[in-house]
Amino acid sequence: MEKLRTVLDFCLSHQKALGYGAVSLLTLGSERIFSVVVFKCPCNSWNMLYGTVFLLAPALILFLLGLLLNTRSWKVLTGCCAPGKLCLCPHANRFWRYVQVLWLVMVTAAVAPITWIAVALLGGSFYECAATGSAILQNYMCQDKGEECFKKVLQVPCQSSLSSQEMQDMLTNLRAQSQVMGWVLIASIFTLALAATCISRCRSPVSILQLTFWKMYLEKEQQLFEVKAKEHAAQLAERNLGCFFDSTHLEPIHTPSAKAWRGISSMFAFNPEEHYYSMIHKYVSSKTSSGSIRSAEGDTFPTCLGFVDGVGVADSQVL
Repeated sequence: MEKLRTVLDFCLSHQKALGYGAVSLLTLGSERIFSVVVFKCPCNSWNMLYGTVFLLAPALILFLLGLLLNTRSWKVLTGCCAPGKLCLCPHANRFWRYVQVLWLVMVTAAVAPITWIAVALLGGSFYECAATGSAILQNYMCQDKGEECFKKVLQVPCQSSLSSQEMQDMLTNLRAQSQVMGWVLIASIFTLALAATCISRCRSPVSILQLTFWKMYLEKEQQLFEVKAKEHAAQLAERNLGCFFDSTHLEPIHTPSAKAWRGISSMFAFNPEEHYYSMIHKYVSSKTSSGSIRSAEGDTFPTCLGFVDGVGVADSQVL
């Protein structure tokens, strides 16, 4: 039991990294299934379109799905075009904060698509099919060789029909090109990720131990928020149903106002003079008598604190 507890604690403390790992593994498995079971290059004039669709269309779908399931997406967009509002950021000085958050959303959503493209390039099947349908490659390979050569190039992905050493060499070269591009893509992404992480951490306004504590606090706050929200929702539902079915007296239950919900749902800003760990922390500490959050000068939006806006309803419950 103690070993199981240790494993669970590790999973909880590394759930973000494990989440990315799980997404990558699922994407890798899906690509293998598509490549081996579903994908069949037509070896005709459809090669270019067919190969390109299998290489890029699933990546686009995974990217859009990542945007759809990301909590930050809805934190920025929910209510921005409500009746009586312009579909613009209400505070011009926070426009770049919204852009920054949306950028983080897109970067997070790009994990699965990039994994798909990289694995597909390493496999080579999709690229081989698409490349043999390219007019540029056909003209290069069949210069002064007649119309029959163009037909042979289209047949290259269908290995069983290869009859000449030249076509076999072409297939080997195409597979090598695909794998090189795959490794270059992987190395480039890891390099950019390392550079972005270093720059973000170097510009951090707080120390690494405070960042660790901050993440612990947010995790506990979210856990308690879900518990309290469920308890309050159950009490409110029980009171209303009791009043409806049993004609009991309507007992007062305080529920946060719409302004309060908007306050804790807004984008987080770091202020070194008034240091809060979340929007709930800021709301309960600095709300005015009208129920809104006091504005303060000196608000900044460090990239390394972007995880604060990621805290909210679980991604699986966004829809």
